[in-house]
Amino acid sequence: MTEADVACYRESGYLSPVDIMSPTVAEQLFLQFEEAEKRFPEALNAISRTNTHLTFMCIDAIAHNEVILDTVENLIGSDFYLRESVIFAKPPESEGFVSWHQDAIYMGLTPHDFVNVWCALTESSDETGCLRVIPGSHLGSLREHEDTFAEKNMLTRGHQIGGVDQKLARNILLKPGQASFHHPKMIHGSLPNRSPNRRIGVAFWYVAAHVQQTVGERFILPMRGRRPDAEFTVLNRPERDMSDESVAQQAMVRQNYENIMYRGTDRSRRY
Repeated sequence: MTEADVACYRESGYLSPVDIMSPTVAEQLFLQFEEAEKRFPEALNAISRTNTHLTFMCIDAIAHNEVILDTVENLIGSDFYLRESVIFAKPPESEGFVSWHQDAIYMGLTPHDFVNVWCALTESSDETGCLRVIPGSHLGSLREHEDTFAEKNMLTRGHQIGGVDQKLARNILLKPGQASFHHPKMIHGSLPNRSPNRRIGVAFWYVAAHVQQTVGERFILPMRGRRPDAEFTVLNRPERDMSDESVAQQAMVRQNYENIMYRGTDRSRRY
């Protein structure tokens, strides 16, 4: 990365596109993901796609991609860990969307020195329902979010920000093997997939060691540098797909994050 890249991230709230692997490697990982879906359909269906870096080797490989880690280090410093991951899989010609929101509103982390990395395993375009951002929105305060629990909304609570000026939106176009990096306060979302092809992306949240977990327990997968000063539980990388240890880890982490995500509401769903 150059100083100009870092300055662009600081000013705009995102950096994209970044080439993190070749299209060939991305295709291989995508095929591994589809094979894993066939072998373990219940573990990779629409309600089970969180923190699969703990249970599947192909997702773990992306999480430890050296280009991703180098870029994260340039953006948030040399001491950081991986907090969680989510697979965003939009079927062909489907209605699923992601409403305008800010990641920082629900994660229970402060200060906001962490970064979302969105890696494309298939093309992410206007037609397939790519990530959309409001440049510079991370420089403002956290906005009020309304819980909708809308059926087609792919967010946990269907939470959304009202009154977003659509004319300011910029579409993040990614080819397989490219990634975007965005600030947790940046307003972003995505539209439905209107194409005849699947759109598969994996999002990872990397967190600086000094960030405090203000609600829930802290589970970390160490990445680089020192570990947090406060109490935490260290997680292990999977040695094979869906081992007993990795499945138990994922279940423990999922329950903790569901407690965090659903705090303040008596409603829940398996998103």
